[in-house]
Amino acid sequence: MITFSNVVKVYKMGSIEVPVLRGVSCTISKGEMVAIMGPSGSGKSTLMNIMGCLDQPTSGTYQLEGQEITRLKDDDLAGIRNKKIGFVFQTFNLLPWASALGNVELPLIYGGGVQRRRRALEALERVGVAHRARHRPSEISGGEQQRVAIARALVNNPSLILADEPTGNLDSRSSEEIVAIFRGLNREEGITIVLVTHERSIAENARRILHFRDGLFEGEEVMA
Repeated sequence: MITFSNVVKVYKMGSIEVPVLRGVSCTISKGEMVAIMGPSGSGKSTLMNIMGCLDQPTSGTYQLEGQEITRLKDDDLAGIRNKKIGFVFQTFNLLPWASALGNVELPLIYGGGVQRRRRALEALERVGVAHRARHRPSEISGGEQQRVAIARALVNNPSLILADEPTGNLDSRSSEEIVAIFRGLNREEGITIVLVTHERSIAENARRILHFRDGLFEGEEVMA
């Protein structure tokens, strides 16, 4: 599903070069649920941006479902993001003026999808918040907002979901409910889930934990 081979990422700040990824090689199989852990500054967010076709490595290669991503043009990357990848963020990233239904419909508008309303309602139903379809984000709880964000990630039926600290703004009960949704999507629907988290208790729900430090892949743990 995902193959990184000696991926290096260097950001330039004027005449200064800042290395963020220092030759990362790792693989994630189709249908896995994998957690990524590491301290701040370890390169986790940069790694996720490259996985999500939001950024390109300075050197090395990245393959997604057998396709070499590294040299693709922006329009091609945008097409892959819309068709293959769903994104879930710590801060939900919902439009405050739009209803839950309107937020979930957005990827279908950008992607030219048909029967937007039906598909968006089905996605809300999959995560248990169809009854909140007409509510704006300010009218529902944090846990429900994250469910809406997951529905938005699901609406185009992606093969991969990237979740960056998805429980970081939630209480423990809501966090457990969100992780249970990811587990269900992985086990019952076969969606590949990559989850970045600082919380060990969240990471242990994955099949593997990949550890990063100082831009390097340090190793992995396989959960029982």
